Amino acid sequence: MSPREIPTYCRICEPLCGLIATVEDGKLLQLRADKEHPLSRGNACPKGIAFTAVQNDPDRVLYPLRRTATGFERVGWDEALDDIGARLRGIMREHGRESLGWYFGNPSSFSYSHTLWIVGFQLAAGLRHVYSAGSQDVNNRFVASHLLYGSLTSVPVPDLDRTEFLLMLGANPVVSHGSVISVPRIREKLTAITKRGGRVVVVDPRRTETARLFEHVGIRPDGDAWLLASLLQVIFAEGLEDTEALRRQAAGVRELRAAVARFTPEATAEVTGLDPDRVRILARDLATAGSAAVYGRTGTCLGRHATLVAFLIDALAVVTGNLDAPGGSVFGKELVAVSELNARLGLIGYGKSRSRIGDFPDVLGTFPAAIMAKEITTPGPGQLRALFTSAGNPASSVPNPRELSTALDQLDLFVSIDLYVNDTNRKADYILPATTFLERDDIPLPFAALSPTPYTQYTERVLEPAGEAREEWQIIDALATRIGVTPFTAGPARPLGRLFSTLRRKLPGGSTLRPTPTLLVDLALRTGPYGDRFGLRRDGLSLAKLRRHPHGLVLSDSIPTGVLRKVVQHKDNRVHLAPPEITAELTTLTAPPTDPSYPLRVIGMRELKSHNSWMHNAEPLMRGSRRQQARIHPKDAAAANIPDGAPCRITSPHGSITVPILLTEDMTPGTIAIPHGWGHRGGWHLANAAGGANVNDLTSTNLEDIERLAGMSNLNGIPVRIEPVVLAEHRPDQAV
Repeated sequence: MSPREIPTYCRICEPLCGLIATVEDGKLLQLRADKEHPLSRGNACPKGIAFTAVQNDPDRVLYPLRRTATGFERVGWDEALDDIGARLRGIMREHGRESLGWYFGNPSSFSYSHTLWIVGFQLAAGLRHVYSAGSQDVNNRFVASHLLYGSLTSVPVPDLDRTEFLLMLGANPVVSHGSVISVPRIREKLTAITKRGGRVVVVDPRRTETARLFEHVGIRPDGDAWLLASLLQVIFAEGLEDTEALRRQAAGVRELRAAVARFTPEATAEVTGLDPDRVRILARDLATAGSAAVYGRTGTCLGRHATLVAFLIDALAVVTGNLDAPGGSVFGKELVAVSELNARLGLIGYGKSRSRIGDFPDVLGTFPAAIMAKEITTPGPGQLRALFTSAGNPASSVPNPRELSTALDQLDLFVSIDLYVNDTNRKADYILPATTFLERDDIPLPFAALSPTPYTQYTERVLEPAGEAREEWQIIDALATRIGVTPFTAGPARPLGRLFSTLRRKLPGGSTLRPTPTLLVDLALRTGPYGDRFGLRRDGLSLAKLRRHPHGLVLSDSIPTGVLRKVVQHKDNRVHLAPPEITAELTTLTAPPTDPSYPLRVIGMRELKSHNSWMHNAEPLMRGSRRQQARIHPKDAAAANIPDGAPCRITSPHGSITVPILLTEDMTPGTIAIPHGWGHRGGWHLANAAGGANVNDLTSTNLEDIERLAGMSNLNGIPVRIEPVVLAEHRPDQAV
């Protein structure tokens, strides 16, 4: 059989670049960029192209594995599922459903069926212990939207094609390709701003690959809240606010003005490290630009005041008249009416329940992953005793990962759904093999609303599942069956359950087949904002239409503005600029304590050929003897007497790691940047051999070190000291 070329799209990160898969005899030969994709237009990053190595990886788990005294053994699906089900039922009888838990990782966001079935299982089984990568990534953004707009999922994005001034904090899209924004070829989008006479200003402790192309403001780590409050103070003090926009859109203006009054550029300089005059000029330029957008990402989400920072980013947009305005921060239209449906049914929200440990509010039904270990090891009602993980590696990604790794041994049952034996599930009782994104159908439901050029694409599976791999939703459904629950049939999801029952009754012979994700997404798509209303809307969407356009469809030239009244769900239909949670934090905000024993600060960083913790086993990305290196300013290295390339011991109040250093003046003095996701201890040979150390070993899971409003992990701005390592005592993978 001759090779076939099949259009699909990448699901590693949010640009969702178009790919062409070359397949012969059921095997993937290569991936290349899709020149016919209307947005990525023949562009894809090294990770997307290298996914061929993941697809064909000999270390990939292809059959169910069961733990034995000496390792893992292959087992049949029915045997595995039956045993898991029996053990679950026993745990539930003795300890109740509140003893069950689930952690899902970042890749689940790129699989509509995976996410849908986790939510359905959570609602039907009454799971309380639910955790995700969101508390190491984006949950603060959702909570800020809840406080501002009354809707967690209403997230504005910068209108890159029309803005004259882009202020970017803690983001490096030239490497990460953008996050909470879906923009293929984002480098071109950014450089186009300056080519048309605009400006891009990048605020970051490191002169990142993005900052090198534009204007760089070298802030001290975790100083974002002070800078943003200071920008607002200047704008209010100098009468630069857009009073007409505030009158139309906002409530709480007077209270916000009072709350930021003390944050003058002089008062915040010690924390930000920025010259007061430079801050004033930045505030004036932002406020007086013809259009301006403010955008912050992971670097702003992992400090001690993550929700406050996300809130102030949008507050700046409102105060300068750039919210819901061309060239400002704009709200895309959802492909499926998730926000509206959630508002009506109350499926998931914010603070609907509180965690047993720490009393943290849930965010979209999940609790902080940083408390998982304590939920496992702390006795009492509701103790976490049975844990499932899917598409995640929390023993690598959460703070103090050694604590979680040790706690996993105390579980009565631990089951993982994944592609690999990773650093977490090497301790599982069962590992169940999942499909890759090329082995399932997909549609990027969450991302259409985050694209400045609204766009979507549907892809059929490119390959049949390898070995005995199954789609995550099928595994979750089978697990649910064995404990006697049906996803979406309990609690606030009962209306969906009644729909399921109706669909079943209409199946030939009264079959007990369950509705599939494909059927549900087609129903949701056709009744959604872009839907065809089952033929009533001539140009609307359906899966059938998307199948006729395998390279995808552009839905609009740009995001429409003037939609804020449809977005805001507060009863007064206004953006709330002074909720009590925010004014209280602004009132009590103090400079971080200093300790001469730990004079430097650590930040994380992503590399072009790495993605979190799961692509270090792809040989094309690891060529050239790649290794982890901490970036340090030459002055800091000289003060510690550490030469370029030498191993360096980095110690925090919570742990110590050893990493080789790379001297670079791109670092703000006093700051160390360490790539995350290294230091593997799983069943992946190349990743293990790459060595390195887990930067999260320097971090804390003490309850006071977890951000209160969204439960965000504190992974940036960690105080440390550095010292040279005697070569004879150094091991490349050392982590103390």
